[in-house]
Amino acid sequence: MGVTAPAPRPAVQVVAHRGSSEDVPEHTLAAYRKAIDDGADALECDVRLTADGRLVCVHDRRVNRTSNGRGLVSTLELADLAALDFGSWKAGGIHAEDPEAPDWDRTSVLTLDRLLQLVVDAGRPVQLAVETKHPTRYAGLVERRLVELLDRFGLARPVGDTPSPVRVMSFSQLSLRRMRQLAPRLPAVFLMERVPLRFRDGALPKDVRIAGPSIEIVRAHPRFVARLHRAGHRVHVWTVDRPEDVELCMTLGVDAIITNRPGAVLRQISG
Repeated sequence: MGVTAPAPRPAVQVVAHRGSSEDVPEHTLAAYRKAIDDGADALECDVRLTADGRLVCVHDRRVNRTSNGRGLVSTLELADLAALDFGSWKAGGIHAEDPEAPDWDRTSVLTLDRLLQLVVDAGRPVQLAVETKHPTRYAGLVERRLVELLDRFGLARPVGDTPSPVRVMSFSQLSLRRMRQLAPRLPAVFLMERVPLRFRDGALPKDVRIAGPSIEIVRAHPRFVARLHRAGHRVHVWTVDRPEDVELCMTLGVDAIITNRPGAVLRQISG
């Protein structure tokens, strides 16, 4: 009797939102390591610039919610952030699945260069979606520092037909325009909490080929996904955690699901 081949995995990409952030404190090295172990196709992170010019993975303008400190990321130096605990705020955050992992993996601020090194060393193809956070006092310096850092890893200007594993996302059209000027071959994702009137027909900002609508948009306007596809765009939906929303995204044929629960989503779509 022949062996039955496993069913092919659906083509949708599963992206770990701030790592496997349902289980492990968001934006920590441990959260991203778990996402890779969970099988995520890509990782998502938010970046902000510190007072001494370092890009760190922190979502909020202030560190108050996700650390034991207070203050604006933009007014703190990396050494200030390194002195804070970014893991204990989350229940169970210090007790990761791997008890042998050093505590700093779960509690230390994560720099983008450390996350890039994790992606490069993953041992399998892993993509990275970097969201630039705006508005910020540093304006276009964020994009310049980002491209400089990607250049250090050889990821900003891919050679030949091989694409970079990195894409840049933003709610800011200006940020995406700056990235297009600095690194025109990096894919860009236009994030949307609501659909601007001029883009309701499926159009996107100039030279942007990936739409990033929220799951709330997709629930309210499911036909918008088909409109975007007809216009030749890909659709990456955030933040998709509920099983019924995963099912909706699969039914609509979205190209990527961004989720806090990559392991659970992968099990659902492969089951």
